[in-house]
Amino acid sequence: MKLVKLIANLGYGSRKEIAAMFREGRITDAQGEVLYADDKVGHDAIRIDGEPLDPPAGMTLMLHKPIGYTCSTKDPGRVIYDLLPLRFRARSPLLSSVGRLDRDTSGLLLMTDDGALLHRIVSPKAKLAKVYEVTLAQDLRGDEGEVFASGTLMLESENTPLAPAALEVHDARHAALTVTEGRYHQVRRMFAAVGNHVDALHRSRIGGLSLGDLPAGKWRMLDAADLNALFGGAA
Repeated sequence: MKLVKLIANLGYGSRKEIAAMFREGRITDAQGEVLYADDKVGHDAIRIDGEPLDPPAGMTLMLHKPIGYTCSTKDPGRVIYDLLPLRFRARSPLLSSVGRLDRDTSGLLLMTDDGALLHRIVSPKAKLAKVYEVTLAQDLRGDEGEVFASGTLMLESENTPLAPAALEVHDARHAALTVTEGRYHQVRRMFAAVGNHVDALHRSRIGGLSLGDLPAGKWRMLDAADLNALFGGAA
């Protein structure tokens, strides 16, 4: 792939803008030597204003999504792309969220431009466990864990029961719920089905990957070890 197209696909600018960067001497190799648009160099050797290029296609990151942001590119309010470098929004292939967290839910969100990886994560066959920390409006009544684990709970307007889910109670109004599906507003609807309301919802883990100490609003790239952990060592 020609350098102008390669760099433009990473979102650094249009092809015209990248060509101008070459003319201005802003694109160099690792030793600081100016590169030209027709040079033959590897991705890892290229620098823009002295900084290495972002990863090539296949980039995956985790974001600690705060409350108040939507998983969209066009919402009139705050969107998750506002938390990332501007160029990430212009990458080709597109950097997409892996599933969604609604505006009022915080926590672990994966993003990738690798379509095959995205589909592998969200596929029902993957059965990746997702852990949600829940704060409730009312005290737990005591039988919710049994109901959620039964595999017979039916959500309103649906005709297929939910797969068994595991509830870990912290106290009367705080619990962790582990689910392996990704139905629309599933956790909130599960608690509504047992007569409660979710006041706050936070996703802390997907598969074997957790947020760790990543602050709200921050992100980090994932490497092969992270993806291996995500799939429980079966990546």
